[in-house]
Amino acid sequence: MNYIIRPCEEKDLPELVELCAAHAEYEKGEYSPEGKLEGLRAAIFGETKKLNCWIVEVNGKAEGFTTFTFDFSTWDAAPFLYMDCLYLNESCRGKGVGTEIMNKIREEALKNNCKNIQWQTPEFNALAIKFYVGLGSTGKQKMRFFLNP
Repeated sequence: MNYIIRPCEEKDLPELVELCAAHAEYEKGEYSPEGKLEGLRAAIFGETKKLNCWIVEVNGKAEGFTTFTFDFSTWDAAPFLYMDCLYLNESCRGKGVGTEIMNKIREEALKNNCKNIQWQTPEFNALAIKFYVGLGSTGKQKMRFFLNP
């Protein structure tokens, strides 16, 4: 399979919103596309960049993406890279694309002097957990809380 992993461009935003919807469905979450294109545009391309996004392109079509931010760990007194999403359409899974993305994420973390890379996946996502453990990562059981302002 021929693919490229490249920075998101504004023209990708409609497909990115579709991929976000597919990702939410895969993780059994709720998703409304309303306002997402504008919100992603502001976060990725706005005056103050808040989100990094790479697109997996296959034959001119976005078939996957990853997003990440840089944050700071109080415990480590150092920056870390937080990978918010990594999603590939089924046709791209099991073909080395995820491994290449994770290698690029590692390079980005090293380039930015990050102490570590953090992310999460639902407990029921056995394929993702197997993939991440196969990369040499370790998991910590924590509960994530959400509070509306």
